[in-house]
Amino acid sequence: MDYALLFNRFGDAKGASVGSRQRQLHECLRGAICNGTLAAGTRLPASRTLAQELGLARNTVLYAYDQLATEGFVLPDRRGTVVAEVAALAAAPLARNALPLRVGLSRRAMAVPTREAPETPVPFAPGVPALEEFPVTLWRRLLDRAWRSLRTEQLNYAAPTGEPVLREAIANHLRVARGALLDSSQVIITDGTQSSLDLCARVFADAGDKAWVESPGYQGALSAFKAAQLKPMGMVVDSEGIAPTASDWQRHPPKLIYVTPSHQYPTGSVLSLTRRLALIEQARAASALIIEDDYDSEFRHEGPPLACMQGLAPDAPVVYLGTFSKTMFPALRIGFMVVPAALMSPLSALLARTTPRGRAADQLALAEFMQSGQFSVHLRRMRRLYRQRRDALVAALERQLGDVADVYGGSAGMHLALRLRNPRADDAGISRALQARGIVAPALSEQAIGKRVQPWRGLLLGYAQVPVEQMPALVKGLDAVVRRWG
Repeated sequence: MDYALLFNRFGDAKGASVGSRQRQLHECLRGAICNGTLAAGTRLPASRTLAQELGLARNTVLYAYDQLATEGFVLPDRRGTVVAEVAALAAAPLARNALPLRVGLSRRAMAVPTREAPETPVPFAPGVPALEEFPVTLWRRLLDRAWRSLRTEQLNYAAPTGEPVLREAIANHLRVARGALLDSSQVIITDGTQSSLDLCARVFADAGDKAWVESPGYQGALSAFKAAQLKPMGMVVDSEGIAPTASDWQRHPPKLIYVTPSHQYPTGSVLSLTRRLALIEQARAASALIIEDDYDSEFRHEGPPLACMQGLAPDAPVVYLGTFSKTMFPALRIGFMVVPAALMSPLSALLARTTPRGRAADQLALAEFMQSGQFSVHLRRMRRLYRQRRDALVAALERQLGDVADVYGGSAGMHLALRLRNPRADDAGISRALQARGIVAPALSEQAIGKRVQPWRGLLLGYAQVPVEQMPALVKGLDAVVRRWG
């Protein structure tokens, strides 16, 4: 065996500069044993001999041999070092063209719908804030201060409901900005809206229970409910939001009702006050729980801010979900839930057993960001910016596509819906063609949930991350594709 050739070939493949020479030699010999080049029973050269052949220190070879022996690949004896018989088991699959792996995801997991998210912000991708406008320097200072203030015990698992100071800051904000009725003890910190949805689906319903979802609606909610083996049912959405019928309540009573009342996803319609109050009372009568996802309600462009459903009635059967991925940045991975007071005790006990928390520094920094007033300052800046970008997009759409499509849902949030008037338009084909041009604009028809609801035809356009000056050119490209396919 030419060990110098073997070692050099390994170095070329793995990169000779990666890791120590000890590590390189260990990996080289281990790889040769696993792929059968060094068969079971092969006697390796004496450490001094191999060191001279490879131009290495003897200690380097001794380290590699000792590590291989610890892992069970070689056996040292009085005559030297021998490749162990058990190593043949590692080489056998390669020698016999290994049988295909016979395990995979469960049927339950395969039934969960998936969605691709762009790794970098691209034009019109929904849900992406203006990341370049976030005050990163200030955030670094807050994080540094939070880390310096941490006590030793805060490096351990934290309370399952989150840092008390952040829960209090969120409660104070929601009372003022969203008209919520709550105490900070009702706030639970999560890893984001999807984490909150997964938790709701697992702890507030049993397998086989029905869960109503707006249609068209948020696919993340559909994924959470299917993963929990619930039975999602699409409920029609019109200009006033979700519109379940008396027959729906009678024939398909839900356990959970998922709604986005302040800016329906994806159409942008607003759930009217009449329907909000009716939904609360009907849910109470049916012993159902409403999940109110208030994902981008901080950005209201027309009229006064809308109060959340959670605050419309005392002890409303509403779990309120919020996130900082839109108001700050997605990588923060901090969201929250406001849970009815009657559910907090059993839920907290469950979380204590199943969901250890951490990331105290991030939560403390966010609490200071909110308490200092900087969060409100940032929101005001973003509202002005997003309103300008919304106005530029709407003007360009009306100018280019006003004869074939209508704009919906531009009164709030970070996205709007462009609904095509042709009911047979291939919006999925349009979306694919745009993606080939570097534009992400999901098709509205693909947001439909269930087969009972006639799908909308059109595109979902996020504008928060698109500069005003880029809107005309982007919409011209949009126009060319829409008229070809639509």
